[in-house]
Amino acid sequence: MVRQAKAQRILTHDQIWGALDRLAERAGLSPSGLAKRAGLDPTTFNKSKRVTPDGRERWPSTESIAKALAAAGSSMDTFAGLTGDDASDGHSVPLLGLALAGASGAFDESGFPSGKGWTELALPTAEDSRAFALEISGDALAPAYRDGDVILISPRAPIRRGDRVVVKTKAGEVTVATLKRRTAKALELQPLDASQAEHTMAPSDVGWIARIVWVSQ
Repeated sequence: MVRQAKAQRILTHDQIWGALDRLAERAGLSPSGLAKRAGLDPTTFNKSKRVTPDGRERWPSTESIAKALAAAGSSMDTFAGLTGDDASDGHSVPLLGLALAGASGAFDESGFPSGKGWTELALPTAEDSRAFALEISGDALAPAYRDGDVILISPRAPIRRGDRVVVKTKAGEVTVATLKRRTAKALELQPLDASQAEHTMAPSDVGWIARIVWVSQ
């Protein structure tokens, strides 16, 4: 008996070029700007280069796609997602393991993701264009967060008493806690484990603080 092979998805010329356009847009660049950042000829991804003078379809090389992904700080999995017809309906945010969040260069002075080590996490929505995600490792934050959980942090979301937040000190320490009180003189945090004592730090020691707005389950 012959088994019927599963139908495999074949990407079209338009889907591949459309994914490159979306990749450039996510990076805040034009197609030519993305090509230039990738170290390619600025016209590599131009629409005029996508069809030959005699009407034949011209495809981007795997090397140029790989360089574009590296320039945009993105992954092949993300690129594959951008080839879908509904790719523009979703949103992705930078993702980094929580254990690496204290590393030098992981964030800029404003608390936004920077440097290497970041991947991407696709989300249905994310109102804050500066939002990013951290993946929990180990059981230090249990039972609130388990090993492998992903938390979404929004630097622009308003923070109120009782919100769960991520705080990074100027010394590089990263803390996940509940905000108890925030004044001009002190930042009071309650550990997620209620049996632990409250922690107070001076505002001058805080690099940045941002609210946790979503967690995977």
